[in-house]
Amino acid sequence: MISYLEGKILDKNDKFFVIGVSGAGYKVFSRAGILDEIPQNGQDAKIWTHLCVREDAMDLYGFIDKEELEFFEILISVSGIGPRSALGVLETAPVSSLKQAIVSEDEDFFTKVSGIGKKTAQRLILELKTKLAKNTILEADEGFKEMGDAFEALAALGYRQSDIRKVLNDLPKDIKSVEAKVKEALKRLSRR
Repeated sequence: MISYLEGKILDKNDKFFVIGVSGAGYKVFSRAGILDEIPQNGQDAKIWTHLCVREDAMDLYGFIDKEELEFFEILISVSGIGPRSALGVLETAPVSSLKQAIVSEDEDFFTKVSGIGKKTAQRLILELKTKLAKNTILEADEGFKEMGDAFEALAALGYRQSDIRKVLNDLPKDIKSVEAKVKEALKRLSRR
């Protein structure tokens, strides 16, 4: 419904800001890092937004970067992850680092977020891996899909996930294709 706002910042605190657009003020929640980047009162701002509609509320969540908005929307599509938890996840690291944590199945990365335990982190990684692989958001991240495909191919061959993660993370960045990644990883795994 409301996906973008452009106007003047009317008020701002540590949880939300108010942006004035054509005589209306929109209360927009966001994470601390973005709230620090939002211009001061009276200055112009351009914000990508997501409207969360629940039985008892309609809340807007705002982002300066469209990629972060898209990742937020994918996060809240995971069962058990609400908007506040999604903001907590986004506060921990840039989107590119979060994607890498998903590929490498780093549960500890997500358990640092308040309200996300080990089981929720496992479910988050499992669901996001599938959703991100199908989402166009990955086209901008060179090597992300290839890394995920190589991981799955090696896992299908029966190698331990921890060994696969270690080997794939140690591969030179110039190895781009899935086939090349799997071939080099197999060489390294056979030496173990």
